[in-house]
Amino acid sequence: MPKYLIILLFTLGMLTPGPASANVRVFACEPEWGALAMEIGGDKANVIVATSAKQDPHFISARPSLIAQVRRADLVFCNGADLEIGWLPLLLRQAGNAGVQPGTPGYLEAASFVKKLEVPTSLDRSLGDIHPQGNPHIATNPHNIFSVAQILAERLSAIAPGDRAYFVDRLASFNHRWTEAMTRWERQAEGLRGVPVVVQHSTWVYLVQWLGLNVVVTLEPKPGIPPSTSHLETVLETLRSSPAKMIINAAYENDKPSRWLAERSGLPEVSLPFTVGGSKEADDLFRLFDVTVGLLVENGE
Repeated sequence: MPKYLIILLFTLGMLTPGPASANVRVFACEPEWGALAMEIGGDKANVIVATSAKQDPHFISARPSLIAQVRRADLVFCNGADLEIGWLPLLLRQAGNAGVQPGTPGYLEAASFVKKLEVPTSLDRSLGDIHPQGNPHIATNPHNIFSVAQILAERLSAIAPGDRAYFVDRLASFNHRWTEAMTRWERQAEGLRGVPVVVQHSTWVYLVQWLGLNVVVTLEPKPGIPPSTSHLETVLETLRSSPAKMIINAAYENDKPSRWLAERSGLPEVSLPFTVGGSKEADDLFRLFDVTVGLLVENGE
């Protein structure tokens, strides 16, 4: 091929419009937020999730591989409300990525956009693992996920304005499907209102409020403090006068306290997936709540 033709083709190739924008690199701290980023971001988002469903998101090691991912990210999308306080600030500091620091469009804390429960009136570490901004486990109520999805679409559009129409379309589709799903879940769970339950940790406060469950007792004497045998015996005695229908824990938790109580009380131990990937069936956000509501109804009605 003549040299001038090679040069001409190369020049024309350089002038040919490419994609509207490159994919947005999203670093999600937890599986539920990674799943939401994939719902809204679609093919325009490359999503990396820092934790797995079987890990306690409070306690994650700030590994070099995670630092490298934050360094390349366009958006850091995390839960917030101090859930990641033990490891996320170190990742952000070590990564040195100015575009994803708190206060920038590239940093998004989901909990900042919903009403938080259990906000303490005073801080006293003797009361256990207290979160100053309130209970961080907001994603156990699907209405909170709906609220965060709107903000996420705005942030993705700000980072990749050429793909705004794409993100708006994805959001509209998600909103429609999610609203229909919430109606279905709430109809399915109508019989759970007032049902007495035991919870292992205060993980479920948003789920409890959403479905109207009645927490009789929590296995942990204080948030984050494992129960002693003597405390569990006190819980067992409480259940004799205030019976419950089930004992609820999260898939990532050590279920030894729940098993101890289940064996002695005869109550079913119900391990909920808590997040996407917490069970084989809970492989996306929709299936997460399908499984969660299904297990609660099966054991509570």
